[in-house]
Amino acid sequence: MRQKVVRLTLVGGVVLLALLLLLAVFGGGPDSQGQKGAVPVKRVMPSAGTVTRLTVPPQYTTDRGWEIIGSSPEVAVSHATGRLAYLERLDGNRYRLRTVDTATGGLGWQGQAWRPPDPVHYPRLATVTAGGRQYFVTWSYGKVGDGMTPASTFVSLDVYDVTDGARQRVEVPWSGAPSVSTSGPEIVISDGKANSTLVDPVTGMVSELSADELRYPKGCPACKQLTEVYGQTEAGLLVGGAREFWVRGGWFSRNVAPKGVDRGSGVVTSVGGDRVLARWALAKKAKRAATHELWTVHDATTGKALVSVECHRPAIKPGRYPQAVLSPSGDHLIAGNLAFDLEAGRGHCFEAADGSAHLTLATVTDDGIAYGAENARDAAEALSGVGLPVAVDLANWTVGQLSRNARLPGLEATGVGVFRWTDRQERTRLLGYPRTD
Repeated sequence: MRQKVVRLTLVGGVVLLALLLLLAVFGGGPDSQGQKGAVPVKRVMPSAGTVTRLTVPPQYTTDRGWEIIGSSPEVAVSHATGRLAYLERLDGNRYRLRTVDTATGGLGWQGQAWRPPDPVHYPRLATVTAGGRQYFVTWSYGKVGDGMTPASTFVSLDVYDVTDGARQRVEVPWSGAPSVSTSGPEIVISDGKANSTLVDPVTGMVSELSADELRYPKGCPACKQLTEVYGQTEAGLLVGGAREFWVRGGWFSRNVAPKGVDRGSGVVTSVGGDRVLARWALAKKAKRAATHELWTVHDATTGKALVSVECHRPAIKPGRYPQAVLSPSGDHLIAGNLAFDLEAGRGHCFEAADGSAHLTLATVTDDGIAYGAENARDAAEALSGVGLPVAVDLANWTVGQLSRNARLPGLEATGVGVFRWTDRQERTRLLGYPRTD
């Protein structure tokens, strides 16, 4: 059943854009309007001089750039436009989405302020692509109530057109902690199991999908065990069971398994853009079947196996697999201690001879440089300064040590690395440093 969700709000248009430009030029904004607690924004154009200088990898220069003071912990980026989105916190526990041009530091459009459901916290932020357009999505989960009746819980989403900030509000009743995927083209809200709700970012239409509508592949009893909705691809909803995975109404992992594996052993570990990272058990007769597994990047639309690499089996399976991260062009992919050059068709597992892995990768750029840290448990730790920072050249898989206090770029867009740090006043700062070349 599809239904149009109420509270559909459109903002944007020529008049609003003109007002935003005037506000940006003359310094207008939350602070100039007398709103207490508004986030200060410091903008420095590349030609205007220096910004706060952090210790960063030598691929970037700190002689010029831009800086935002008081950003949200999460940001989202549109590589198609070079626009980055972040949230600023206002008084009264309200939030506003703002944008910046990563190439110049120029401030772009900003959304209207809103208050998320209780408990109040920074909403999550992501990018989704649908219908040939990109959208920034903010979402939060909580409850509302008037004190007279039991409070209802729901997922609140605000969807913004990347180009002009036109906004839609969608509220989906939900019980229990949600899992939200924006792999596209629809936003998928899941209970972490087999039930899900799909939100079309273009129209705001909502579709509910129950477990009995997942079109389980024939002859796959493991598909109905520990069933989980992972997200969506251009071909349909991506679903997996205890073993094996499939696209609803599309391809089945058993039919696209890479060579040399047990065809019934595939498990989805992560989805990044139009790529799926899966773990496979080697065929029983394989020489290293008892000690190694095969990790494969699949095309999300067709299921085709693109690149594979073997890694030691972990002594203890992780409770959560590392998230796959694509370079802006999609030519490189990293996840934990795995790295893939998709254009060259090569992969590498960074591990010692005994199978121990001490390297975690967090960011990868179009020039084939990945950044991460040794002795960091995950990408979040590496980006926050835990461990020994490194730069990895994916052309030859060499690991180069960086300064011990070097900050790593959280992302790169338009040749500008975006770095995050927290100052002494506990404010999150974003800094954009261009590449040295």
